[in-house]
Amino acid sequence: MVVAVGETTAFLFLSWKGSFFFSFSFFPSAPTVSAHYADVSDPASVDECVSEVIARHGKIDNLVTSAGFTENFEAINYPIDRMRKLWAVNVDGTYLFATAVARHLMERRNPGSIVFIGSMSGAIVNVPQPQAPYNAAKAGVRHLAASLAVEWAYAGIRVNCISPGYMLTALTQKILDDNPDLKQKWTSLIPQGKMGQPQDLMGPVTFLLSNASQYVTGADIRVDGGYSVT
Repeated sequence: MVVAVGETTAFLFLSWKGSFFFSFSFFPSAPTVSAHYADVSDPASVDECVSEVIARHGKIDNLVTSAGFTENFEAINYPIDRMRKLWAVNVDGTYLFATAVARHLMERRNPGSIVFIGSMSGAIVNVPQPQAPYNAAKAGVRHLAASLAVEWAYAGIRVNCISPGYMLTALTQKILDDNPDLKQKWTSLIPQGKMGQPQDLMGPVTFLLSNASQYVTGADIRVDGGYSVT
């Protein structure tokens, strides 16, 4: 799910900034795309990745974080090493990239927009799957966005969170193919009666990265088909 969301987010940003479909054919100055490795739970790896991006592109103006994963264990049997890993990727990774990019923006005395891809699980409890540490981690991501929004407002850095509901990615499709009853359970709880697509995040991400949201910071936008308000 995270990979699919990340790919879609990168694609929409290019589409919004440079008419992606046509720029490669008609404009020699088409946007440059590069991929960089990072262990999001390792501060040194994150700093190295951010430095590589700056060296390659000259600067960073905005950031969208989407690294994360979930596992399903009953709380009383959840392996502590897996819980620590989950927290390191979902929460620490978000924090490390946000602070690294914020330092860069502050050094340049430049405003910017940071968007965290969280989850509706940060505000509700999913059923029937047990995933208490994941829910707690995503609640942490949501409140981290609000906290950093207040702390960095003076520097013109906006921080917001987007909380998707159930998204039909390649990963979730495999899970649902193996558990057809689970798909029926999930969709029965969604007022719109269907799961979302990664492309459904395009509008909210574009909005939060653009000047159309210049007075929006610390917000949490739910993209869940109405799941979390029922």
